[in-house]
Amino acid sequence: MGQASSTASAASRAQGYRSSKYIKSRSTAASVSPMMNSVSDDGDNAEGANRDYISDLPDECLASVFQSLSSADRNRCSLVCRRWLQIEGQSRHRLSLIAQSDLLPFIPSLFSRFDSVTKLALKCDRRSVSICDDALVLISARCPNLTRLKLRACRELTDSGMEAFAKNCKSLKKLSCGSCSFGSKGMNSVLDNCVYLEELSVKRLRGITDAATADPIGPGAAAASLKTICLKELYNGQCFGSLILGAKNLRTLKVFRCSGDWDKIFQKMVNQVTSIVEVHLERLQISDLGMQYIASYSNLEILHLVKTPECTDFGLVAIAERCRLLRKLHIDGWKANRIGDAGLIAVAKCCPNLQELVLIAVNPTKLSLEMLASNCLNLERLALCGSDTVGDPEISCIATKCLALKKLCIKSCPVSDRGMEALARGCPNLVKVKVKKCKSVTSEGGDWLRLTRGSLAVNLDTGENENLDASASDVGVQENGIEFPPMPNQTAAAAEGSASIASRRTSRSTSIKSRLGLLSERIFVACKLRRWSGGSRRTGARHS
Repeated sequence: MGQASSTASAASRAQGYRSSKYIKSRSTAASVSPMMNSVSDDGDNAEGANRDYISDLPDECLASVFQSLSSADRNRCSLVCRRWLQIEGQSRHRLSLIAQSDLLPFIPSLFSRFDSVTKLALKCDRRSVSICDDALVLISARCPNLTRLKLRACRELTDSGMEAFAKNCKSLKKLSCGSCSFGSKGMNSVLDNCVYLEELSVKRLRGITDAATADPIGPGAAAASLKTICLKELYNGQCFGSLILGAKNLRTLKVFRCSGDWDKIFQKMVNQVTSIVEVHLERLQISDLGMQYIASYSNLEILHLVKTPECTDFGLVAIAERCRLLRKLHIDGWKANRIGDAGLIAVAKCCPNLQELVLIAVNPTKLSLEMLASNCLNLERLALCGSDTVGDPEISCIATKCLALKKLCIKSCPVSDRGMEALARGCPNLVKVKVKKCKSVTSEGGDWLRLTRGSLAVNLDTGENENLDASASDVGVQENGIEFPPMPNQTAAAAEGSASIASRRTSRSTSIKSRLGLLSERIFVACKLRRWSGGSRRTGARHS
């Protein structure tokens, strides 16, 4: 149970709170009503005819049924009877509330109904006044078993409110806060009281204005349980240095657009944090020196280097030679041309377990791509974006050598239809191809690839009318929002359907036009008759 997510913000008919407008569910289904036995043919069994068999279901079974319904259907079911209202509310473990200031008076009735919530999101838009400390404290008192909390743009929350919340919700495992106004004291209260905290994500923490004068954050009692730390867009990210260094069991570190010299942090981490397996760095002040410290983590499996212009082939070679378990590597060179064949050849030689490679604004040649294809036999996902050196010969090399490749993304590269022909002949395990903003690839080349490889999903977009940015989200599990066109046979069926629909629309539009024409003629004639009749009346009146 607990797979439904809900949003709420106004008063209800049933429990003083109208949540039907805001509650959402992950799955959809038809609405449910009590099932009555049909009346028997002889009409004698009146008791059986009026019996409600759903009332015989245990609460757990009825709650499981609610889990498969959409948000709107769940809200309708909650209005059937008191029992359904209670079970539907108790079966919800996830809520997302519009956290505006007017939420406060509805919190008691809301959490009286949804009294089993363990995952809560409080989100406010930038133009509204968010909830204050009183609301957060009241929520924490009603939800002592809360394990996940997400705060977005709750600018009225202070250190005092976070401290009271942390004392009430000591079972918290995940905290994500963005654009909030509390500072280091509130964050330290969470770390001191929530000893089971495993994931911490902080974005634009506005309560810390100066890293030099702010109190250091962490490590706190939660340092022993923390496994993931994500810091985004913090001008004071160095304040979290104590927390990072104190998190002995930290496995994943993500730092995006945070100011400060991060070489020093990684230098200190080498001897204090030894369990790192995943590192994401984006627009960060880190050099090859920091990369050498990261290379000390021999168990590193995932590395993202996005727009870190001080990192060169030298640092990547150090990582490749010492982190031989690397499975995923994402590099956005930002057109700095400081990472190229030398670093990629080292990866090819030393990282045979590589499964996913994303290269953005990097210029590999056929030499490095051929070595990657020959040595990394488990390479399944490959993205080549914004590269000036990846053309048809390189794509032909990939098609010939990458036998395990399943997903390929090509963006803004000098590839033509010849490259598509090479893909049609190679990569026997290929299931998805995405080609965007490659001007020399025509729609005919994409159609030919679809026709030749009937089971292959091809997404072709020349990008002439769109300003699309190459991103790593087009590859692997991060492939959100990508739609692949149907197979050729499906395309033909869809074309026939669309043709029939178009013909219907044409006939309808013709019929409507003819009707409008007749109607306009009638209106014109009626207006003329009125004028003539009115004129005759006025003439008669004058003569009389």
